[in-house]
Amino acid sequence: MFANFKHAIENRFTRYTAIDTQSDDNSTEIPSTAKQKNLAKILVAELLEMGIEDAHLDNLGYVYATIPANSDKKNIPVICFCAHLDTSPDCSGENVKAIVHRNYQGQDLILPDDKNIVIKQKEHPDLAHQIGNDIVTASGTTLLGADNKAGITAIMEACHFFSLHKNSPHGEIKILFTPDEEIGRGVDYVDLKKLNADFGYTVDGETLGSIEDETFSADGATLTIFGQSAHPGFAKGKMESALKILSEIISKLAQNQHNPEKTERRDGFIHPVEINGQVEKAVAHFIIRDFEDEKLIEFAEIIKKTSLQVLESYPNSTYSLEIEEQYRNMKKVLDKHPQVTEYGILAIERAGIVAKKQCIRGGTDGTRLSFMGLPCPNIFAGEHAFHGKQEWVSIQDMEKAMQTIVHLACIWEEKS
Repeated sequence: MFANFKHAIENRFTRYTAIDTQSDDNSTEIPSTAKQKNLAKILVAELLEMGIEDAHLDNLGYVYATIPANSDKKNIPVICFCAHLDTSPDCSGENVKAIVHRNYQGQDLILPDDKNIVIKQKEHPDLAHQIGNDIVTASGTTLLGADNKAGITAIMEACHFFSLHKNSPHGEIKILFTPDEEIGRGVDYVDLKKLNADFGYTVDGETLGSIEDETFSADGATLTIFGQSAHPGFAKGKMESALKILSEIISKLAQNQHNPEKTERRDGFIHPVEINGQVEKAVAHFIIRDFEDEKLIEFAEIIKKTSLQVLESYPNSTYSLEIEEQYRNMKKVLDKHPQVTEYGILAIERAGIVAKKQCIRGGTDGTRLSFMGLPCPNIFAGEHAFHGKQEWVSIQDMEKAMQTIVHLACIWEEKS
């Protein structure tokens, strides 16, 4: 029943990646960049062409659409499939040239516009499972945008499937495309009343067959050092540079094991992401991550103790530490609704692949949606090496993601 979708997926995905949708964390606009709406408008037009009559883009950059139920069953939960429009600010998304490497046989993939960018199987272990598949990369000067245009493609092709196969029974299906996920604002202005869904799935995962029902819990920390300024020509015994004090603190923190470059699996971390200031005042912004909320408290205490330890040598300087909650592990919510993940696993298996339940060393729109009342695990889209020039995805993995979405909608009808 899924014949002849491979070419459509390839065509759709490469068209979407050519559209620059990079978000901007320094912008105060909503969405952060107007160009995200360029893709959103195309998606709305294509959904309308499929006969999805209520598809629309709101003025905040969100796309909403509804596929009506075609089952006589009553009380089928309304399911939402969600992906994000924007690509990461970490790497250029302008003038993306998607290249399809057909029938991959394990070779290094040398990207033509910068031959120094080489995607090697030994550095990308999942490539070992892609023999015979068609790998899509960018040309070497930009990211690809598979994060999350692979997810958008899978959802759109699932919508296309249902428009062609009206005898496949399902309940009401909601489609949501969000802006600004990459800068942590993806669901800031989503209208959940308008969406009116009971459960959801983000399609923003990596390895074929993966379903993720657990994310980091996350806090932001702002450490401010208040030093003592003096003319540098007459500074002896007077100056206490906030910049140097802050540098010492960060240097000490880098010596412990709680750093991203030293952690994996279920390890959490403390990570400075921005530093600015002068002699008199310097500020560092940190992200703190762990799967257990209690560890966030411990990590904040480590920053505090390290700061006090360094400040012992600077008697005239002080500090402040502010902690801001960002998001929490969605497993707390999803454990109360086990069928959401169970049906996701069943759908993956019906697509003919092995399901892999995993945790995310990060967050998704689904993390916050879960706590907003829409339990929302994350299913694979086939994205790999995201946020950089080595990003890649296979056509076949996106095809399996599309099939999983179709099976999911049908399973919710079947089980109701």
